[in-house]
Amino acid sequence: MSASTAPALLYGTAWKGERTAELVEHAIELGFRGIDTACQPKHYDEAGVGRGVATWLARGLPRAELYLQTKFTPLGGQDPARVPYDPGAPLREQVAASCQVSLSNLGVSYLDAWVLHSPISPRAQLREAWQAMEAAVDAGVVRALGISNCHDTRLLSELWQAARVKPTIVQNRFYAATGYDRALRAFCAGHGLRYQSFWTLTANGSVLRHADLRAIAARHAATPEQVFFAYLTTLDITPLTGTCSARHMREDLDIFRIVLDAPERAALERLLVDA
Repeated sequence: MSASTAPALLYGTAWKGERTAELVEHAIELGFRGIDTACQPKHYDEAGVGRGVATWLARGLPRAELYLQTKFTPLGGQDPARVPYDPGAPLREQVAASCQVSLSNLGVSYLDAWVLHSPISPRAQLREAWQAMEAAVDAGVVRALGISNCHDTRLLSELWQAARVKPTIVQNRFYAATGYDRALRAFCAGHGLRYQSFWTLTANGSVLRHADLRAIAARHAATPEQVFFAYLTTLDITPLTGTCSARHMREDLDIFRIVLDAPERAALERLLVDA
């Protein structure tokens, strides 16, 4: 499975702690086939994700039916007491070591996607890290690359132009302060990148409370959260949901029954413009 064929909804595993394996196992049981994590013990239990995945692989779920996405987190984003690679090693070696740790944690022979958790400065180091990630694609242990927490369209354009293995994913917080990444999403649409959104609900409380959205939700016998997720999929956005609630997992997976008409989509677009 490649980034282009990834599920239209991903289960995010940040901040799940000791419940990670249980929640991942349950998410897969309910129907999630895309899991997002990171090699960053500060916020993720990547090995817990692996244990949840292993339960279903042992029950016969084909590996090819799961989309597993993790991240290389640069040193600045790590807990100094729990860095999953040698912090004194050259950057290329840090990247390569992180990949091997992720493969081991997840108990798989390849990653469907590997995401640079945040841009690195200066640009020379960003290129160095990316080239190390490209080497993992060359080795056959990674199938697609991406970048997260990148709201700078110029930086993304420079990376795309310089990369031998082009990024196919951008994963960002989706909120009004960045204008909902309109210019960056336009770049993605024009260059074959898939835009993934996180903190999609948490950062948009005022939108979810808006009377227009609630009226649309009522017409579809859905929650405002379901309608918002469904609308984003019409924009070729892949939302991440990190819910710990089985009920909300089921509701999230049910969004694809919601078919929004043109006036409803226009009304929802106005909410984002006005937010």
